[in-house]
Amino acid sequence: MEVPGLAHNITSPLSPCEGMIKNLSLDAIQLCEREGNKSQDSGISEMEELPVPQNIKISNITCDSFKICWDMEPRAKERITHYFIDLNKKENKNSNKFKHKDVPTKLVAKAVPLPMTVRGHWFLSPRTEYTVAVQTASKQTDGDYAVSEWSEIIEFCTADYSSVHLNQLLEKAEVIAGRMLRFSVFYRNQNKEYFDHAREVQGNRMLPSVKDNSGSHGSPISGKLEGIFFSCNTEFNTGKPPQDSPYGRHRFEVQADALFNPDTNLYFGDFYCMYTAYHYVILVLAPRGSPGDEFCKQRLPVLDITNNRFLTCTRDEEGDGGLVFRHAQDVILEVIYTEPVDLALGTVAEISGHQLMSLSTVNAKKDPSCKTCNISVGR
Repeated sequence: MEVPGLAHNITSPLSPCEGMIKNLSLDAIQLCEREGNKSQDSGISEMEELPVPQNIKISNITCDSFKICWDMEPRAKERITHYFIDLNKKENKNSNKFKHKDVPTKLVAKAVPLPMTVRGHWFLSPRTEYTVAVQTASKQTDGDYAVSEWSEIIEFCTADYSSVHLNQLLEKAEVIAGRMLRFSVFYRNQNKEYFDHAREVQGNRMLPSVKDNSGSHGSPISGKLEGIFFSCNTEFNTGKPPQDSPYGRHRFEVQADALFNPDTNLYFGDFYCMYTAYHYVILVLAPRGSPGDEFCKQRLPVLDITNNRFLTCTRDEEGDGGLVFRHAQDVILEVIYTEPVDLALGTVAEISGHQLMSLSTVNAKKDPSCKTCNISVGR
């Protein structure tokens, strides 16, 4: 279902949009505010003879679409001209105190063969729980509708971004990545207690944890991928890591080749901002064949470690043949390493700068209005 806009005239449900969409499952939408078991809208009458949809099934769920079908009694089936589909976000169904009762909440579809595809990025968001119920309706000669009782209410949850959507994000991120600067270390800032715990409880290792919900709402790694966040951005004038950090005054530094080398796969994870001029790119480093690598292979775009716009590892052909590392200058990289890291691989020291808490991206919500980092699906 591709729907061009909202119709607000409830006296003739299809009149604002009728004929605007060709060869699509749903032709228009309008308000039929559902309260109780049957429709209370003006211009809609009740008709016992119309069959109530039974055994509703939801399938082929994506981040911004789904298919719906149901069973109906054969009687009066030929009289059905339309379906009314009541779709609501489960968690926010009654939470918007500013919502006027005449705000459209129902999809009105011409009766087409089932299953029917419902599609629309402006009313379906990824990773969101919805409830859906269905009525059958028959448009009368006077423009009113005879309707059945409402079906049972079904719950479902939309999916993560697909590879198509992630590649769209990737292409947008590439546009603003900027030139590549050399770097030599990955670093991770935390408080002193974090590193003490790693030494005393975790066998001198930093262990992966589940990624939080920062970034794009549809990201397939949020709340699922386990890893350790590292940074690698450097200051332009020094070529070294900045002395300030939002995450703590103690910093673990490790030589870049310990985490990033020809035996590592690199994946693009996300692109977002937080209502500021700064843009963030999430990348995943996963040793080949590791559980993290297998997880990412099925969900994320893989990048060529020697030739991409964000983070590269190449051989120094003119020097000693060692590895050379570069990062993008104009985006802030958040690098997730999917395996445990031994503190013995690097050093822990206190930084001389400040802990800038305002720059933290922990559970940060993406700015849905930013044209630079949003794509045409639910945010």
